[in-house]
Amino acid sequence: MGKLFLVPTPIGNLEDITLRAIRILKEADVILAEDTRTSGKLLQHFEITTPMQRHHMHNEHKTVDALVKRMLAGATFALISDAGTPAISDPGFLLTRACVAKGIEVECLPGATAFVPALVNSGLPNDKFVFEGFLPVKKGRQTRLTFLAEETRTMVFYESPHKLLKTLEHFVAYFGADRPISVSRELSKLYEETIRGTVSEVLQHYIEKPPKGEIVIVVGGKK
Repeated sequence: MGKLFLVPTPIGNLEDITLRAIRILKEADVILAEDTRTSGKLLQHFEITTPMQRHHMHNEHKTVDALVKRMLAGATFALISDAGTPAISDPGFLLTRACVAKGIEVECLPGATAFVPALVNSGLPNDKFVFEGFLPVKKGRQTRLTFLAEETRTMVFYESPHKLLKTLEHFVAYFGADRPISVSRELSKLYEETIRGTVSEVLQHYIEKPPKGEIVIVVGGKK
């Protein structure tokens, strides 16, 4: 029987990959990649020649059964996303669940993920927190924000730059203008920055300076 490795890849700085991750990617029979073009650059940098196969949110429902059959027959797969740890707001859960159901060994390597450094350097309480990932775009968004308005733990969200202002406006409406917040973008990259303050202060900052890059939002819980 084969095995599934979940392998974190750098969210920016290539030096953040682990030696073990490089070894597993070289030893696997196939690398399952969210975008083979993006991952191809990473593999080329580390001289990894393992063949790749596309595995993303649009095809994972159709490919899981075939992948499980190949692992039952002895193949070893390494699953990577474009950046960070697979299955954290990225494909990976469906295949992991299917492997567990069939008794196939699954091993997730420790490594890069965006929300941990954003949470730690936010200055907000991190002894207890809740990871929300991306909020619903339309349906269910209001219901979710109403529920989270009563959350007392620190909350962590992912957001795209072109939706950040609208999300911050929603936070003002549902959480209050004075709720403490920290917005980190481009973590581990050249233009990394973290802006801290109240929701209204951070909103004003990004109205004046439109954001770019991948974004993690950390919001203090209700007092």
